[in-house]
Amino acid sequence: MRKDFILVAEDDADDRYLMQTAFDEKGYKDKVEFVENGIELINYLESIANTEYPGFILLDLNMPKKDGRETLKEIKQHPVFKKIPVVVFTTTKNDAEIQRCYELGANTYIVKPTSFESLLTVIQEVRNYWFSVASIPAS
Repeated sequence: MRKDFILVAEDDADDRYLMQTAFDEKGYKDKVEFVENGIELINYLESIANTEYPGFILLDLNMPKKDGRETLKEIKQHPVFKKIPVVVFTTTKNDAEIQRCYELGANTYIVKPTSFESLLTVIQEVRNYWFSVASIPAS
């Protein structure tokens, strides 16, 4: 079952703080869960299996232990998890990397904004798109 919460895989504590602050400043009451690497992300999804899944995942590419590329591939090969929209949210702006992520199954690729004001706009647009505009499978 899809729930209106957001799962964020981000290893940088400052980036996690800024994202949480952006959600708070926008007044969103959505639950935002944070994990610090791909292993934690997969473990988290497995721990909530058959109960609820995030409305979407914000996935950093450059994380320790299991990076975003490996994690994206694993999610999109899983029979249930593959239905969860994955938004790659990274500092990497490289055409080959963007192409690779879409080939691995990314639903969206966003380069992290460089200012907090831009982050507020991106958070608003991504959240509104996945929770208000897009239609995704219920299970």
